[in-house]
Amino acid sequence: MQNKVFSPRLIQTKGITMRNKYIESFEKAQLESKNVPTFRAGDTVRVAVRIKEGSKTRVQNYEGLCIAIRGQGTGRTFMVRKMGANSVGVERIFPLYSESIESIEVLRRGRIRRAKLFYLRELKGKAARIKELRRK
Repeated sequence: MQNKVFSPRLIQTKGITMRNKYIESFEKAQLESKNVPTFRAGDTVRVAVRIKEGSKTRVQNYEGLCIAIRGQGTGRTFMVRKMGANSVGVERIFPLYSESIESIEVLRRGRIRRAKLFYLRELKGKAARIKELRRK
């Protein structure tokens, strides 16, 4: 028996993925409305996140190293790691096209050779640094 995934969003048979055309058009409209900068793993980013506390909303910046980007379409997410108090690493996963993200700003471009930088979790201090990409 073949592995088939039955879902209103995704129908998969024999390695071919077909999506519902209405959902696809809705996601395409969502992707066009949001302005997202191009960045990749290894870049230092500042994410402005809208936080709601009771009846008030405020914007909080989360600045750190992007260690992974995964997914596609509106389900695309990226993981940001920053060093918190007492040199404790704090990782947070953000949906790329979320309404709670106000802006994403790329501060530094890193020179890396991997798509996922999970090895940085074990490194400490100067060993965990990433060289900056120098554009000519």
